[in-house]
Amino acid sequence: MKKTLLSSILLFVLMSVSAQEEADTIKAWTAGAVTSLNFSQVSLTNWAGGGNNSVAGTFLFKGFVNHKKDNIAWDNTLDFGYGLTKQGSENLAKSEDRIQLVSKFGYEAGKNWYYTVMADFKTQFAIGYKDPIKQDITISDFMAPGYLQLSLGMDYKPSENFTVFLSPITSKTTFVLNDSLSTAGAFGVDPGEKVREEYGASAKLLAKKADVIKNVGVYTRLDLFSSYTNNPQNIDVDWEFGISMKVNDYLSALFTCNLVYDDDIKYVSDEGIEQGARLQVKQLFGAGLTYSF
Repeated sequence: MKKTLLSSILLFVLMSVSAQEEADTIKAWTAGAVTSLNFSQVSLTNWAGGGNNSVAGTFLFKGFVNHKKDNIAWDNTLDFGYGLTKQGSENLAKSEDRIQLVSKFGYEAGKNWYYTVMADFKTQFAIGYKDPIKQDITISDFMAPGYLQLSLGMDYKPSENFTVFLSPITSKTTFVLNDSLSTAGAFGVDPGEKVREEYGASAKLLAKKADVIKNVGVYTRLDLFSSYTNNPQNIDVDWEFGISMKVNDYLSALFTCNLVYDDDIKYVSDEGIEQGARLQVKQLFGAGLTYSF
């Protein structure tokens, strides 16, 4: 399954390039992507102040392939990132790891509204450890968790920079394909099971704006899901906010903040005691090479 997913990602990138090159002849298709590679390093020799040598790198990709003709709108986005860091003699540990593929097909209903069906898939590339230094306790893996959300609803899209999708009919499938995590009942699956199905309502908001001030752009994404049968008042939240700062055509800086709350993901203390769901926070700041096409 991992090979299939990686092949799909490669196909998506090739589609981006191909669609971009043919944009002059096939006006219904638009495509593009932004890639960035951030790198940092600290090297110390006989440094009186102390400290550790360190090296870190992060690769990010955001791409889209969209189709708009007559009453049909088909939007496809791929967002993935992977980062590694190493301090001194400690084990190499990941600092960023995500894959998200979204496909949204709509038929225009009038006045910027579309009848829409959407598929949203999320997972990660590699194993995650509770203690990245010891690397003895696995807490996540490829497709553990993996999320597939299928939604039917209405999409309000007044421009390419803003969209709100509302769905009263949503299925959310959680995959935990790692045997040890499945046995432990991680990410809300029943112990020993590898798949969990939920049905409810969802919403997705996307907004972006280039040059809020000169060479500074912002974007935000908000995903909400409420299960009809399992604590509907406890809404799953996945919110991301980012600021990009352009130095020139090839150099830039990026800050992102991602907040996640999922009532099915329980926090487990170092003593192995389950303490309920908690707000998850991830921040990333990097400066490095960027290429857009």
